[in-house]
Amino acid sequence: MEAFIVELQKKVTVGVVGGSDLTKISEQLGGGVLSKYKYVFSENGLVAHKDGSLIHKQSIQNKMGEEKIQLFINFALKYMSEISLPVKRGTFIEFRSGLINVCPVGRSCSQEERDQFYEYDKVHKVREKFVAALQQQFPQLGFHYSIGGQISFDVFPIGWDKTYCLQHVKKDGFKTIHFFGDKTNPGENDHEIYMDSSTIGHSVLSPSDTKCQLEELLHLNGV
Repeated sequence: MEAFIVELQKKVTVGVVGGSDLTKISEQLGGGVLSKYKYVFSENGLVAHKDGSLIHKQSIQNKMGEEKIQLFINFALKYMSEISLPVKRGTFIEFRSGLINVCPVGRSCSQEERDQFYEYDKVHKVREKFVAALQQQFPQLGFHYSIGGQISFDVFPIGWDKTYCLQHVKKDGFKTIHFFGDKTNPGENDHEIYMDSSTIGHSVLSPSDTKCQLEELLHLNGV
């Protein structure tokens, strides 16, 4: 896939956007992500890099204030202390520049434990119920909740989903923006940008499916 991306960027401009921080995105994509892509939007674009340089950074702390953030974190930790799961590990709350990541099983779990929780969550809707409890407790905070990946969900101010990153590419004059993502259903973390009127959304199943769809798209457009 990496060799394909290298060739792809000779034809079109490529960027990546994720809810994770830059370190995690780089790990997921094999390292050196800032030198591999024109645009790298971590934390939904709240932290934005172009050509390897930081061009934008926004903070949820500045937006919400410490008092509201602590109210939210205290409730979330109490909620997690009262639920039983197949396993629990460590790092249940991860505070990032642009969002709060909540992980009922703990982000320090192994890959095997991650897979185990994912299957358990499909049946027991742990994250879905957790989000519902937070929405009921904090209707006034103006938070958006986005379930993504296998083990966690992101919490951020309304409007700070992945569509936030679009301002950076629009500013550079791009008129046609294709987005490829695997979490495109309502409530999942690719849904808003997938459905946004300024993007052409493509729902994918895997890296290989992404490659196939890109090859077909390039062929249809004579690129």
